[in-house]
Amino acid sequence: MTTTTHHRSRAGEGTAGGLVTFAGVLLFIAGLLDLLRGIMAIAKDDVYVSTPNYLFKFDLTGWGWIQLILGVIAMGVSVGLFSRALWARVVGIGIAGLLLIANFLSIPYYPVWSLTLIALYAFVIWALCVVRE
Repeated sequence: MTTTTHHRSRAGEGTAGGLVTFAGVLLFIAGLLDLLRGIMAIAKDDVYVSTPNYLFKFDLTGWGWIQLILGVIAMGVSVGLFSRALWARVVGIGIAGLLLIANFLSIPYYPVWSLTLIALYAFVIWALCVVRE
């Protein structure tokens, strides 16, 4: 019986480690995409849609700085996730939640990218929440 319990324990550790690595990779990629999106907004690129009657109006440059800073933080937290740090899991859930909200607010400005990033951040939150260590 101890062999079976020990085997299950190792399998559970492998699954937990795999989910944290998955979340780390997704958080890094999505953070990089938000960083690039922030640079596009700061440079006042023409890829953003003009939405005159949107309830949540933001200055494009200010919005760009928010995206850029949160993207850099997300990329930094993902490095902590690769080392399996508990603080990185907690902060990762928080930063993914903030970026999910930020991307929700920017749907009218860049809809496809916003919805893609919302899905990525939702997967990050899921992967970090289901891990039991």
